Amino acid sequence: MNARIESLQAAPTSSRADQALGQIAVQLPGATAVFRRLKLDFCCGGQISLRQAAQDKDLDLAAVLKELDGLQRGSEPPTNTAPSMLIDHILERYHAVHRAQLPELIRMARRVEAVHREHPDVPVGLTQLLEAIEVEMLEHMEKEEGILFPMLKAGGNPFVVHPIGVMRSEHISHGAQLDRLNALTHDASPPDGACNTWRALYTGIAQLNDDLINHIHLENNVLFVQFEQSRVAESGCGCSA
Repeated sequence: MNARIESLQAAPTSSRADQALGQIAVQLPGATAVFRRLKLDFCCGGQISLRQAAQDKDLDLAAVLKELDGLQRGSEPPTNTAPSMLIDHILERYHAVHRAQLPELIRMARRVEAVHREHPDVPVGLTQLLEAIEVEMLEHMEKEEGILFPMLKAGGNPFVVHPIGVMRSEHISHGAQLDRLNALTHDASPPDGACNTWRALYTGIAQLNDDLINHIHLENNVLFVQFEQSRVAESGCGCSA
């Protein structure tokens, strides 16, 4: 089944406790990091229910469920598009999420490439590509957080269109990397018989793709245009009567 479809079928909290660890890992992006930290085997031992696994490890099931619930993030844009509110939303919903999801995807990609290196469908070079994406994304987000976003929160200035232009250019590069990522993973569709780690990896990649597309859309088409349009209005159209 396509990883995108599986990720949309995540169970509500009330039934998740009785789901198998492997099923949760495949359906809920980010769950693998939680399971790994708690030493819950979602791959080879993924047939055990979360309830049973928590009991075996003497873990607080309610606390684990609460942590997993926190991984379910909506993609609806904020209703308040004022720059400060929009920037705060972008920082919380996308910047923080990218910083959490990329290291886990890299870890799983490295394992899949190593363990399944003889498989004809193994995505050779996926770890390297994800590492390159992480480096580029971290540098991009640091520039936004340290330079552009403070300028926009302060109301902008006549020169703000220049850093905005740089960010737009880098967004094009991000899009090209997503194209390579989707080509390498067949649009995040794992092969038949793929292990839980491989399937969870592709579910996470599908989520990264959707998150980054929505992230770029909010910046390019909702946030940046507010300052670009105001700059055009201030300078006039350049036509004479």
